[in-house]
Amino acid sequence: MTSTARTASPSPAGEKTPPLLDVDPYSGPVLADPYPFFETLRETAAIVELETYGVYVTGRYEETKIILNDHDRFTAKAGIGIHDIRKPGKFRIPNRLLENDPPSHTSIRGVLTRILSPIVVRRWREHFEKEAVIFADRLVEKGQFDGVEDVAESYVLHVFPEAVGVELPRREALAIGEMSFNQAGPDNELHRAAVKKAEPYLDWYDRSAERESMRPGSIGEMLFEAEERGELEEGVATNMARVFVRGGMDTTIAGIGFTLNQLARNPDQWAILKADPSKARQAFEEAIRHESPSYVNFRTTTRETELSGYHLAADTKIGIFSGCANRDPRFWKEPERYDLTRDTAGIHVAFGFGTHNCIGQMIARLEAECILKALAERAESIELTAEPSYRPVNQLRTLAELPLKVTPRKAA
Repeated sequence: MTSTARTASPSPAGEKTPPLLDVDPYSGPVLADPYPFFETLRETAAIVELETYGVYVTGRYEETKIILNDHDRFTAKAGIGIHDIRKPGKFRIPNRLLENDPPSHTSIRGVLTRILSPIVVRRWREHFEKEAVIFADRLVEKGQFDGVEDVAESYVLHVFPEAVGVELPRREALAIGEMSFNQAGPDNELHRAAVKKAEPYLDWYDRSAERESMRPGSIGEMLFEAEERGELEEGVATNMARVFVRGGMDTTIAGIGFTLNQLARNPDQWAILKADPSKARQAFEEAIRHESPSYVNFRTTTRETELSGYHLAADTKIGIFSGCANRDPRFWKEPERYDLTRDTAGIHVAFGFGTHNCIGQMIARLEAECILKALAERAESIELTAEPSYRPVNQLRTLAELPLKVTPRKAA
């Protein structure tokens, strides 16, 4: 592999230079099974430099929280992917929420927080629950199904458009999402293949984020109404609508898949959920702690700085691997074990942390809770019929197939 690492510069007295790690986290074998890399990353040092890309990364929990919450030293404005979107040849229109810092970020998030208030989200519960019951009845009657295509993808792509306000046909939506998550990584074969796959749907993608495409009463319509009232700068509503279309469902789909996978692998955990289906949200939270959909997110140093005793150069990308931090034994007890009774909500970093935590997490939790609860109320058992497979994506950890078998509950 070709190294693009910077020439090391002398560190101030008392500060160490991050050690080099010659591992490509975007290579096929690592994407297929990142956990050996995660362990190496965590145990090498609090901060390391990836020799292949010349970027800093961490896999430890405490450092992850610091980086995500300190926008003064670690800016999101250069993009949350590996490329600096401010640089020639890498420029693209930034995500006005995720790739922004206070105070601009604060004002936009304030409007979105009001739109996505708990009161608004609760209005969707009845619809989400009703649809989940229909899906669960059908799945239990069927007996065998794919937990990705038949459950996670089908359910989320059915109910999420009702909330966001746009049509999300499966083929188009998944292709655009895959392109977006691959573009956040290096210009590798995954990136190029995803762009080519999405090309036929780019016109649909542009149209889907237009004012005229929004359903009445939806998030999308409320965004445009806020912009029309002058609460958002011109262009922010379209930008945010595009964000919901291209990345509003992929991580939720992944998280529901991970939950089903762990419940099928751990009959004792399924028994806990079956006995008390109200624990469905806990099962989901622990699943995305145990196996996080967001593979890696980047910030950029605003100046020379120090973190955990290591000297960091200015204007340099620094990545955090959420799935690695969420299994850091320095913080978590028995991190490799899936335990839905574990207290994880608001503690794990699968939804980010601090000012940039996921704005749509309430919707994700509601979707997951509804479909998992409905299944737990109707299925006596759940098991794998074959080993699941993973879909390689530069910036997303997600299943491709999850062959499952359920048996119906016996009538009381």
